[in-house]
Amino acid sequence: MNLAPPHGHSSRSRLDPPGPGEGKPAGTDVRRRNNVTVTGREDGPVLLLAHGFGCDQNLWRLLVPLLAEDFRLVLFDYVGSGRSDPSAWSEQRYSSLEGYAADVLDVCEELDLRDATFVGHSVSAMVGVLAAAEAPQRFSRLVMVSPSPCYIDEDGYRGGFSADDIGELLESLESNYLGWSAVMAPMIMGNADRPELGRELTTSFCATDPDMARVFARTTFLSDSREDLGTVAVPTLVLECEQDVIAPREVGAYVNAAIPGSRLVTLEATGHCPQLSAPQATAAAITDFMETVR
Repeated sequence: MNLAPPHGHSSRSRLDPPGPGEGKPAGTDVRRRNNVTVTGREDGPVLLLAHGFGCDQNLWRLLVPLLAEDFRLVLFDYVGSGRSDPSAWSEQRYSSLEGYAADVLDVCEELDLRDATFVGHSVSAMVGVLAAAEAPQRFSRLVMVSPSPCYIDEDGYRGGFSADDIGELLESLESNYLGWSAVMAPMIMGNADRPELGRELTTSFCATDPDMARVFARTTFLSDSREDLGTVAVPTLVLECEQDVIAPREVGAYVNAAIPGSRLVTLEATGHCPQLSAPQATAAAITDFMETVR
């Protein structure tokens, strides 16, 4: 996906509202709409933490105390997730990753963030790529936690799933979201020896409105952001786990190769959510990146 408009089309930004009533309404309270939380060291470098599908900012909670002493932390919920304002949700806006990137840029504008480091988990890593391309003055670095630019295998590319796999996953999710969550969340989390982690992710999934979750799921699992990786022009850290059923290590290698100069770190961790399963290692990798990459 190229950020430049096709030849002969208008120069309107791809993150502009797609139509009347689909963008940020005049007078919108972004802090309330996106449940924005600011914590940590007041004069520290800013880390903007963005959650993935089925989650909310609470899944960063084990990372927050490990980073708060050195960094200013900004957390938020995408509209349709967590404690965001559900009345601000629209299927049209959130049927594309650009809608979620627009939420990110709204938060940046509200807080006047400049030179922030975007820390995106899972699909949010790709949301951060879009946001940084749209407003480069807002971001000085990217941290991609368990990223995947495309979930479907193609010739020469392994995303981890066949097209039929994704079709069945979405069909199951749409027919019985709560049942799907109870089965899939522990698989996504991994760490069968720590079932409390799987239960926590299941609870997070089940707290999401099923209709909104279905839209976010289709947006996530049918996305293909591989071409967007070439737009990244800031220092980037790619964090992967040794075993991850959602983003296998071939994906981390692909992202690392597609972003010139990026750093790939493989955490001694299992599952798709190292911020929960291995918070100390995740925080250490982020801190080391922030200290050594200027």
